[in-house]
Amino acid sequence: MLRTTWTLLTLLLAPTALSTLHPECEYIFQLERDERHCLQFIAEHTNKSNEGCQPMWDAVVCWPLAVIGETVYMACPAVFSLFKNNTGTVGRNCTNEGWSRPFPPYHVACSVDDDIPETEQSYFATVKLIYTVGYSVSLAVLAVAVLILMLLRKLHCARNFIHIQLFITFILKAVSVFIKDATLFSSDDTNHCTLSTFACKASVIFCHYCVMANFFWLLVEALYLNSLLLSSLYHSRCCMWGFSLLGWGVPFFFISLWIGSRVYFEDTECWDINEESLFWWIIKGPIVVSIAVNFMLFMNIIRILFQKLNPRLIQFNNSSQYRRLIKSTLLLIPLFGTHYMFFNFLPDYFSVNLRFCVELCLGSFQGLLVAILYCFLNQEVQKEIHMQWLRWQERSYGVVSPAAKCSQMDTPF
Repeated sequence: MLRTTWTLLTLLLAPTALSTLHPECEYIFQLERDERHCLQFIAEHTNKSNEGCQPMWDAVVCWPLAVIGETVYMACPAVFSLFKNNTGTVGRNCTNEGWSRPFPPYHVACSVDDDIPETEQSYFATVKLIYTVGYSVSLAVLAVAVLILMLLRKLHCARNFIHIQLFITFILKAVSVFIKDATLFSSDDTNHCTLSTFACKASVIFCHYCVMANFFWLLVEALYLNSLLLSSLYHSRCCMWGFSLLGWGVPFFFISLWIGSRVYFEDTECWDINEESLFWWIIKGPIVVSIAVNFMLFMNIIRILFQKLNPRLIQFNNSSQYRRLIKSTLLLIPLFGTHYMFFNFLPDYFSVNLRFCVELCLGSFQGLLVAILYCFLNQEVQKEIHMQWLRWQERSYGVVSPAAKCSQMDTPF
């Protein structure tokens, strides 16, 4: 029941939002509590004379002791109200052969369907297909972009070093989603609410770390670009080490704190459910702060770009200036992850379908967009690839192009 919905919600909410217990898990846990209470009741009230119908737990309702010929009516479990507002009653007759079948059936009396509607099921399947394709394509393109930036020595600079780290976090994020999906939801029979294995917890930890590192390298991109616009200081190796510590070290520190808190205080299930847990803020808090800082840096860069396009505060009189400003703004949105501000401070289950589209479907293609904009469409990268192609032709066929004789490159950083 609702398994596809929960699968998507786990991927959607786990990285960036403070999760509350999902209705499906609340349903399962409440039934488990009711079963324990019922078994205790049966142990205390079982009639040793075996007369009449004995107390019974039928996996939904606890039926009391009854005499033959008696009809017992029980209310639907209150937990069913998580799915439907209206619940009814179910009856059973106590006969010589024991309890009769429930009437009306539970799915009728309690207004609970075993399966989600076909239209919803198709929608969720489509969302899963889209984000799977998005992460797969992004992973492949990002891997090629990383190889290009690493293998071409003339592209080695501070800016491209930071781009490579960001690309790697997008790759790891895609891989972690696939691993988590395969571990937690490999089978429809898996009880994800009570699953607790080392592999399961490791996949959740890895996913959280990759997502957190991705946000912090987005922050590094914003800090670096701001530092370039605000000063002309030379970015030394120490500065790069500092950025690396921020991008990889800070997430590792907070993830380690979260692991410790879960081990000692909340070692429940697969660590993918955070039922109003204060410890979840160890991960969510830094991410929220990084998104907020990134947004402020984004607005500051837009302000600087506006001033540079109007150095003497003259009003725009050329449409090309508008286009340059708009283009610069749009290019920075995927690099800074500015779109995350849209849902950052909203409740987890606010407009879930819209969040599916924005955070899962569109978010899965963010790595692809960043790789295209900051690698494949980069003129510096295109020029160096072209020069390498000309050199290869020269070595293979002895053809010397005039362009190959002048291989000096202009690198801004």
